[in-house]
Amino acid sequence: MDKYSRVLVVANETIAGESLHRQINEMTAEDGEVLVVAPALSSRLEYVFSDVDKPREHAQARLDRSLELMAADGVTAKGLVGDANPVRALEDALAIFDADAVLVSTHPEGRSHWLERGVVEKFRAHTSLPVIHVVVDIPAEEAERKTRVA
Repeated sequence: MDKYSRVLVVANETIAGESLHRQINEMTAEDGEVLVVAPALSSRLEYVFSDVDKPREHAQARLDRSLELMAADGVTAKGLVGDANPVRALEDALAIFDADAVLVSTHPEGRSHWLERGVVEKFRAHTSLPVIHVVVDIPAEEAERKTRVA
């Protein structure tokens, strides 16, 4: 697998997934930097009533957990809460972070709104950078973790 100096990660609920963090570790060069973007996901009702505080707080909490995990793995990472639209969040991040590659994380097919909306393909259409897609199955990871502990 190629190693990159500057990796942009875009992830929502899968942001603290073990398989995502394994992928980050595998593709980031030893002295590399990572920028993690957590889109502030809002429900339609929150969007209609312009309630952006709760979605931003939830995104920040997910982001903080992810950054803690990366720090524990020795990965130099920063993060920001991005636009609710993942494509806009990608564009905004690329405007301030000179990435070598983009890593996008989704739930598995059938549970991923991003896959249903073609987000990975849209990312690839918006940048000439390599876009790597990793599927994170949180329930499967939690079940595996319980098995290891038992």
